[in-house]
Amino acid sequence: MEFRTKVELPVGQYKICHSDLLMLWGSCFSENMGKLLIDNKFNCDINPFGILYNPFSIAKSISLLLEKKVYSEDDLRFDKGMWYSLMHHSSFSSSDKLECLNKINFRMIKGSATLGKANWLILTWGTARVYEWKETGEVVGNCHKLPDKLFVRRLLDVDEIVSVYISLLEKIRLVNPEVQILFTVSPIRHAKDGLHGNQLSKAVLLLAIEKICQKFSYCHYFPSYEILLDELRDYRFYADDMLHPSQLAINYIWECFCECFFTTETLHIMKEWQEIKKGLDHRSFNAKSEAYYTFLSQIMLKIERLKEKLPYLDVQNEITLCQTRLKK
Repeated sequence: MEFRTKVELPVGQYKICHSDLLMLWGSCFSENMGKLLIDNKFNCDINPFGILYNPFSIAKSISLLLEKKVYSEDDLRFDKGMWYSLMHHSSFSSSDKLECLNKINFRMIKGSATLGKANWLILTWGTARVYEWKETGEVVGNCHKLPDKLFVRRLLDVDEIVSVYISLLEKIRLVNPEVQILFTVSPIRHAKDGLHGNQLSKAVLLLAIEKICQKFSYCHYFPSYEILLDELRDYRFYADDMLHPSQLAINYIWECFCECFFTTETLHIMKEWQEIKKGLDHRSFNAKSEAYYTFLSQIMLKIERLKEKLPYLDVQNEITLCQTRLKK
């Protein structure tokens, strides 16, 4: 007897492999998935603007990359000793104006290049509520803890999201005709709006994605939201705040993602790499022993064999680490 409701997964419809270039956008859930992808040696560019929560902030950020926008002092604000951008996460902020601009423009140049050749864009929407800067009426990416009176906060509706993304996706495909788009809704609950308000927001996102996927065959949906709420229906799958998924839940959703998008060969490569990574994480009590030298040499050989089989795999850091330890 099955004691849970299983979410139907789109298994076997689309495939992601290590030779693909991935670009992830969205909420902190996209950061969690991105970290797992990187840990398994996938080539990823994650959030060139930092964490973004709503569809409009993500769309505007992608549009700025398509335009090859270069930020200048006029695009920044200065407050309480810090330079910052209303479109960027606070990790880009700095007390030094030039440093702030350099960090922003460096990531935007890299992001623009990735956008033009990525095989997959993975967009995680967290909320349908946006903050509009009163001075201009434009949606911002980050409020930087500025007073609420400076913003208008509202709930997007389904049709305006769909309209913006129809135009955006057509522009993306002109630059990158082969790119596939994967949408997902973050399972993190936004309790600030009340649980009913959170459900309304998520419903708007789900309906908008459904309409977009119906229109474009290269757009797909992965049900991370449904997996946590409908399949992992227990508070042991939540962190201490009872709003974010626990590591156990993140790992399970990752397993579902692997089942959907990775071939047997890709899973085998991931297993090989995890064995190598486990070996690299091991530190011997006697780093100068013959046994440890032999152990490191075997790891080095495994890395080289994997690199020979998959020349596009970026393992230079691990090779350097092995070489450094072998010289000691």
